[in-house]
Amino acid sequence: MSILLNLTESVKLKSTCTFCCLMKLLSKSKYLIGLQCPRHLWIAFNAKEKLPEIDASVQHRFDEGNKIGELAKKLFPGGIDIPTEDFRGNLEITKASLKEGKPLFEPAFMIDDLYSRGDVLVPNEDGWDIIEVKSATKVKDVNVHDVSFQKHVYEKCGLKIKNCYLMHINNEYVRDGDIDPSKLLIKEDITSQVDEYIIGISERISKMKEIISDPLLVENSIGPHCSDPYDCPLIDDCWSFLPSGHVFQLYGSKKKGFSLVEDKIYALKDIPEDFKLNDKQGIQIKCEKTGEVHVNKESIKHFLKSLEYPLYYLDFETINPAIPMFSGSRPYQQIPFQFSLHVVKSEGAEIEHHEFLYSGSGDPRKEFASSLKEVIGSSGSIVVYNQSFEISRLKELALFFPSEKEWIYDVISRMVDLLVVFRGFAYYNPKQEGSASIKKVLPAIVGKDYSSLGIAEGMDASLSYLENFGKIDSIRKDLLEYCKLDTMAMVWIVEKLGEIING
Repeated sequence: MSILLNLTESVKLKSTCTFCCLMKLLSKSKYLIGLQCPRHLWIAFNAKEKLPEIDASVQHRFDEGNKIGELAKKLFPGGIDIPTEDFRGNLEITKASLKEGKPLFEPAFMIDDLYSRGDVLVPNEDGWDIIEVKSATKVKDVNVHDVSFQKHVYEKCGLKIKNCYLMHINNEYVRDGDIDPSKLLIKEDITSQVDEYIIGISERISKMKEIISDPLLVENSIGPHCSDPYDCPLIDDCWSFLPSGHVFQLYGSKKKGFSLVEDKIYALKDIPEDFKLNDKQGIQIKCEKTGEVHVNKESIKHFLKSLEYPLYYLDFETINPAIPMFSGSRPYQQIPFQFSLHVVKSEGAEIEHHEFLYSGSGDPRKEFASSLKEVIGSSGSIVVYNQSFEISRLKELALFFPSEKEWIYDVISRMVDLLVVFRGFAYYNPKQEGSASIKKVLPAIVGKDYSSLGIAEGMDASLSYLENFGKIDSIRKDLLEYCKLDTMAMVWIVEKLGEIING
């Protein structure tokens, strides 16, 4: 039970919130919160105002899950939809519907201050089967805990549960015409895991009820659980004690960060000399303590010499919906819908810019590929940032358009990854905060950033495009500006690297 926390190891701090003596139902979602973080659990019941609004990426995950749930219902013809609007009515309708002996969608059960709504409850010859539907592509620990809570509540209500299943996405499914739910979704038997995870659940629930009912806020120390199984919405609050230049900015190692915090070492500059660091981390700490920039001119010179004019600075934007939108695509496949291309034909030449943004309501891949082919040229280096992403997208396009395979693989062969300069610490500025991301490198080396843009992150671009698919006029300008800056940033960075080695 990897996500189970030791709920007894918590420090109680005085809360400004008034204790609520009303009945507080522990639902399965709250139970999962309690497994991850007792403090989050207490706040979810007693100080909801402390919880930030759900961000766009989390809401998107919820929305995707709802869509998958609706598709799953099609696999159980004759099933009864339990309405969700009326809490008491839900319970009564569920109770009445059990007598029908049909599959139930989102049935509701309550007993002993416990409340559970599952996805599907299916009758069998000897009781009922639980089928939980998730947008994941495999069974996760948190899913098993989810179902174990359901089973616990259902059995306390008198139901006989025989089997437990997780229905999740088959990531090998390739859409061909209309979505086929029977092929998109896989039903996996998790009965034995549920039986294992349900051991001790009564004790865990009792402890959670104590936490919920305590007038004092439960304060839990930070740890790996802050992002396992999900990023906690309270991270900014719980981690606010950390100074600028904190130990979790140590390059490539959150584990070392937690180890240092345990020893009450919070700032990078305070890391002891005898603390074990790798070479890159050693450079980082030296820069942090001195405020100086680390430069390996020979490595940078070697990189710049590898570039062949004309230079093409290229970046893609993609969507990756859980339910494939187009024939010939898989769940969560990254589908390119936009590119930006800056071209420098020779040293000191005027910079050209080309861009593509699909605005239709069909599959963008054909127009994307043909537009890129028109402007990319047949010679010269193609500079990208984190080439594995662009290369993977191009290889997928080659599979989808076999006639273009030769051209696509020629493009791949000409790619040069700008990320290697920073991931290899040929250049490191303490302003990067332990990151080689272009969002951190650009302001550190060039002094410019993305803060003025309407869309400033790749995830925001993807979600905005999905949300407005087929009607992107309102976000077109923001999408174009964002992608354009991604490639212009690379131009500026390469120019700055040239200045550094020649300075």
